[in-house]
Formats: sequence, structure tokens, C-alpha cells
Amino acid sequence: MLGNVARRRSATYDPPVTDWDWSRVVFDHVKIGVRDAEASRSFYRTVLAALGIPPLWEGEHGGQYANLVVSSKAAPGGPIHIGFVARSRAEVDAFHRTGLEAGYADNGAPGVREKYSSEAAGLYYAAFLLDPDGNNIEAVYRADFS
Repeated sequence: MLGNVARRRSATYDPPVTDWDWSRVVFDHVKIGVRDAEASRSFYRTVLAALGIPPLWEGEHGGQYANLVVSSKAAPGGPIHIGFVARSRAEVDAFHRTGLEAGYADNGAPGVREKYSSEAAGLYYAAFLLDPDGNNIEAVYRADFS
């Protein structure tokens, strides 16, 4: 049924989806093109360490960080928005602080995003940085309403 609803309506669902399992993994990996492999490796290695995400591999043309592959062999697109899961508010805060301390651009301080919070999806706590290609990189923690 959801598939039919999604084809009929592009931005809203009637009725809205309220029982999505946010713990479900739906992407195996995503690959993005970058202009400068070293600058991108440095950015992702630095800020994702705060989320406990180490490089799985790094090489001359890029690297892989959990399910994200960055490659200078692929044409840059975007800008795009990628949200990484944090395990706590403290990880979101550390992601943002680490990025700022390393000189990366702020694109949104840590805080609750009411627009994305709901009883079904949880309280949405996030922070945003810009990577060297201008992509909006987010750390998000979803918590139960208390």
C-alpha cells in the first residue's frame, strides 16, 4: 500500500507513515565524488571519529567511512546532504566541536530540530558541518520523548 501512496503523492502521505522502524538499515553504501581526495579524507576521518566511525580503507583517490565512499575518480555532484547516526547527544556535540576545532565550516549548531521531531520518529537532535565540497554533513541522534 505504501508504494501506491508514494507514487500518488511525492511529498506527503495520506495517511502519514507513523510506524517506520528507524533502526532499519536501508543503504548498503553511498559513493560521492570529491574534488580533493586528501582534503575529503582528512574531513571525514576527523569528524566521523567523534561518532566512533573509523576509516575502513583510505587510498590515493579517497576512502570508505562506514557506508560512505568518497572518491576523486567520480565526478563531484551536489551539494548533497548526508546524515550520520550518532549514539548520543554527546556524540553529536563532539562531531560539531571537533569539526569546528579542525577549521571546518559550521552549517548548524547542535540542538533539537522540532521540524523533524515527532512521537513516532523521536526527538531529533542534530548538528551540521560543510565538507570541503560544500556538502551538508549531519550527525543526528533520535531519542524517545520523555
